[in-house]
Amino acid sequence: MNKCKQFAKEKHFWHYKNMNYIWFFIIIISIISALYTGKVDAMVNSIWTGAKQSVEICLYLAGIMAFWLGIMKIAEKSGMVSFVAKIITPVARKLFPDVPENNRAIGDIAMNFSANAFGLANAATPIGIRAMEELQKLNRDKKSASNDMCTLLAMNTAGFQLVPTTVIAVLAACGDKNPSSIVLPTLLVTSVTFLFALVIVKLLEKISPAQPDLEKEGEQHD
Repeated sequence: MNKCKQFAKEKHFWHYKNMNYIWFFIIIISIISALYTGKVDAMVNSIWTGAKQSVEICLYLAGIMAFWLGIMKIAEKSGMVSFVAKIITPVARKLFPDVPENNRAIGDIAMNFSANAFGLANAATPIGIRAMEELQKLNRDKKSASNDMCTLLAMNTAGFQLVPTTVIAVLAACGDKNPSSIVLPTLLVTSVTFLFALVIVKLLEKISPAQPDLEKEGEQHD
């Protein structure tokens, strides 16, 4: 375990170090290009303008995220999440056949799907991790991902979005006059990718080897 943690730490440091080299290279190239083309003033102005705009976007996003995270927390406390979980239970039973009917994972999956649907990727991440932890508890082989875990990962990777809140917030902060115009294209694209991801993961389940029944194997060894 310590070796794995050390390897992960070294790998993270390696990526961080190389990203610094890449950013340094980009900055140097930009300065040289500005000097060569005589656009030093434009480069300096763009630096200050970009710095100001980045702060404004961060503040704008913070407000939007705080609002929707509050809505999600209210929905959880009021029982709305449980209600949504009950609605999607028939579908969830098909997508996650190994999850017991009243297991907490169903509620976490419902919240994760709802957060993604409203474009709250930052809010969906901790909920998705919690759902994965619940699915791992049900996983018979702790050394490999179960089919249900792969399904949840595919759903999150596809990222179905009913309302791309974060994208709308960024467009609005950048001065777009009609930031909501992204809603329909995003809905169409994410719907297709979401369905395609589910079809692929279920097809792969058919051809992948079944997980061993560890309890039966333990009984045989005994």
